[in-house]
Amino acid sequence: MSQSVTILGAGLAGSEAALQLADRGVRVRLVEMRPAVPTPVHVTGCCAELVCSNSLKSEKPDSAAGMLKRELAELGSRLYAQAKAHAVPAGGALAVDRAAFASAVTVLVEAHPLIQLVHEEAVDLAQAAEGADALVVASGPLTSDALAASLVRFTGEESCAFYDAAAPIVMADSLDGERLFRQSRYEDAGADVGDYLNAPFSREEYDAFIDELVSAERVIRRDFETRDLFQACQPIEEIARKGHDAPRFGTLKPVGLTDPRTGRRPWAALQLRAEDAHGSSYNLVGFQTNLTFPEQRRVFRLIPGLEHAEFARYGVMHRNTFVDAPRLLDANLRLRTPEAERLGTPVYLAGQIAGTEGYCEAIRSGLHAAIAVAAELGNAQAPLLPSETAFGALMAYATDPATSDYQPMHVNFGILPPFEQRIRNKRDRYAAYAARGAEALAAYRDELAARGLALDERGKPEAAS
Repeated sequence: MSQSVTILGAGLAGSEAALQLADRGVRVRLVEMRPAVPTPVHVTGCCAELVCSNSLKSEKPDSAAGMLKRELAELGSRLYAQAKAHAVPAGGALAVDRAAFASAVTVLVEAHPLIQLVHEEAVDLAQAAEGADALVVASGPLTSDALAASLVRFTGEESCAFYDAAAPIVMADSLDGERLFRQSRYEDAGADVGDYLNAPFSREEYDAFIDELVSAERVIRRDFETRDLFQACQPIEEIARKGHDAPRFGTLKPVGLTDPRTGRRPWAALQLRAEDAHGSSYNLVGFQTNLTFPEQRRVFRLIPGLEHAEFARYGVMHRNTFVDAPRLLDANLRLRTPEAERLGTPVYLAGQIAGTEGYCEAIRSGLHAAIAVAAELGNAQAPLLPSETAFGALMAYATDPATSDYQPMHVNFGILPPFEQRIRNKRDRYAAYAARGAEALAAYRDELAARGLALDERGKPEAAS
């Protein structure tokens, strides 16, 4: 192929799309505004920098997140391979050393002979599309105001912005090892087991913490409505406002944990997950927050074992921008509006701006968009992604015009097509979902190969059979 594609945004979706297209022989101009134009939460100019959590969720094959990871592996995701190569211990989840991961992806992008990485701000879709055979917008939840305004001109008034929350990170050597204990849920407590540190609350400690949490000063001085926030990223103080015990049945649930000091389950417990391969810093799991930095320092030091915690990063609130996917995108993530069609260059969206939520979902959407673009440039037709697969189900939901009041979503079993005969046992049902998804994925992979859209194990285009 001699065609060229411009991709806006070198996050997870944009980096994956760039590598996938370049591996298929397409010249790519990858435009990233960082570090020339910073965002409120990024700290580097690296590709694929993670800004919220460093966890890519469960690897269990009979979970929806595990099904998605199988898709990434089977379809040759370049970023998933790097995530595996730079994993840090996280129980049954895949978590990465975020600095090592982003650096490795950046090296791949910069070293590819068909990718030109340009650090500048894209401000206009029509201008970005000039000279390109296709345009992929993967500018993410922190799309600049100028580019967001341009996108609105191509989508009517169908895009919107709301706030998301990121959890704090504390330095390991500032934590009290006498108060914390290492244990994964349902494992025996002990010094050498478990991938998580746990901060156990007594009832009195929990009550005092929650009282201070809900009265602490917040950055944005108003009560958020539920629709303003990702359900998976509700700030911990907003959860506590819904009920004094609400965190104890969610983020601070103590189930499956035993405090070795008492031999009993604590009243509540915060889990801390290693942020890097060396275990030098820890993420406060589920503690996305909108508190001011001084208040985070004061209130979170009330957590047992964190009395002298030093913060490597405070929690922050940041804007998320996404489009109303059910009314704007087709099943291949192509923007279908009169304004986009008049542009003359096909426009695709990928990542969170396309209306999906989650790291692996963003990677998978970049791969999905790349396959669709490669098919269009090669005068081929991309096969329909089966709804029995994890991402196929998400695409079916996200691009269904019948979906009303759409909000971004992770892959989950609730959106997979049900079985004709209900499987009552949940474990058996989830295993059946995974088995059915694997079969559908294999058929999809074969169809990609037959149409010359698949890559072999060396990352080279497979010859059509």
